[in-house]
Amino acid sequence: MKIFIDANILVSVLNKEYPMFTQTARILSLADTKQFQLYTSPICFAIAFYFASKKSGAALAKKKIGLLAEKINVAENKQSDVLSAANHKKINDFEDGLEYYAALNAGCQCIVTEDTGDFYFSDIDVLDSEAFLNRFVLK
Repeated sequence: MKIFIDANILVSVLNKEYPMFTQTARILSLADTKQFQLYTSPICFAIAFYFASKKSGAALAKKKIGLLAEKINVAENKQSDVLSAANHKKINDFEDGLEYYAALNAGCQCIVTEDTGDFYFSDIDVLDSEAFLNRFVLK
C-alpha cells in the first residue's frame, strides 16, 4: 500500500512532539516493511526541516531529513499539477493542493495527516495517524 505522509507527521517525529510522536513514529517505521511504501513531497521535507531546525539547529535537522529521505520515497509534482492546484475551485491552500497531486502522481491510496480537514477536496482517503493505524496496522 502506498501512503502519502504530510509534513505534520514528519515534524511530529523529528521534534518528538507528544502525544502524537508514538503514533507518527510507528507510521514512519512502516517504511521498513514490504506491505507499505511511504511517500512525501519535497515541500513536506522543506517544511519538516524548517521546524526541526528551529528546535535542534540546521545541522542536526539536515541530518535527520537525510535519514528520512533514505526511507521515504519522493512524490513529485509536474507543471500540470501546479496548474491544477491553482485552478481547482475547491482547493484554497495551494500547498495542500500540491501535496495532493504529488500523492496522486505516486499512486498513493491515502494521505496521512493530523490536519485531515485540509484535504476536504480529496478523492483519496485522508486519515489522521490514529485512524490509519487502527484501519491498516492494528486490525
